[in-house]
Amino acid sequence: MPNIAFITGITGQDGSYLAELLLEKGYAVHGLVHRPDGLASSNIGHLVSDAALLNKRLFLHNGAFEDATHLRRIISRAQPTEFYHLAGQSSPRLSLELPETTVDSIGMATLRLLEIIRDLPNPPKFLYASSAEVFGSPVHSPQDELTPLNPTTPYGAAKAFSQQMARIYRTAYGLQTCSVILYNHESPRRSGQFVTMKVARAAARIKKGLQHELQLGSLTGRRDWGWAPDYVKGMWMILQNSPVDDFILATGVLHTVEDFVSAAFKAVDLNWRDHVKFDPGLVTTVEPVSPCGNPGKARRILGWENTVPFDAMVAKLVESELRKT
Repeated sequence: MPNIAFITGITGQDGSYLAELLLEKGYAVHGLVHRPDGLASSNIGHLVSDAALLNKRLFLHNGAFEDATHLRRIISRAQPTEFYHLAGQSSPRLSLELPETTVDSIGMATLRLLEIIRDLPNPPKFLYASSAEVFGSPVHSPQDELTPLNPTTPYGAAKAFSQQMARIYRTAYGLQTCSVILYNHESPRRSGQFVTMKVARAAARIKKGLQHELQLGSLTGRRDWGWAPDYVKGMWMILQNSPVDDFILATGVLHTVEDFVSAAFKAVDLNWRDHVKFDPGLVTTVEPVSPCGNPGKARRILGWENTVPFDAMVAKLVESELRKT
């Protein structure tokens, strides 16, 4: 049977890298898109413009998670062997302002998809992209696959619900459903709303004289930052493992926002202290405690590794922004 993948969130950072990876491996790839008019300028614009791929090995479907009937038709026709659910509201901060929208776009969307694949004659392997936000303020660090879930934002709670539902469908219905708990992972395709891209873009613009200062909130927050293409490869590796199971993908190393800022400005030979200003309005009201993941299970069972060190990763982001500005 040919390998057929279905990806939600295909135009996002992870979805675009995943589409590339699967196409390289000979898959037929189906993707769900919400704004077809913006595809040319999206992260998969180069794939869409390739006549050898579009509608031959890459198939894009308009759709919305609110329309379960339409989703059912699309997925039934695609007959995927692997399903990667990556889409959903992606901001913990925004979820505090829009909790209902967040829970619906993450939690209920996942449940609808699980119900759809449960009814298929040949249900695909299903991977849900969860987040370290499910741990909220964890009782220990680093966190592993057995760490209790303790979300502190609507985003984290919705992710935890989706993750638990994927586990329930595996144990109750015998489906090959699992979750990957992803810690922060970056690339030049990261959305500009994230602080990492805000910093990388500012460092590039300040270097070129297009901007003079950067306003940030607290620099003491710590994150476990990795390289996005490695994490996407890990997703694929998880669905090749038998039996399917839940995994954490992380580096196991914490860095502060200040570390990130310092590395970004170092990449353009500038002293960050000359340009970064504190803005109390940007301080997050709920700050997770030590969101550091233990990737031991993924290393041991899958042979997975994050291959790009922290400073090199930050430099790659800044270099990409220098080419854009």
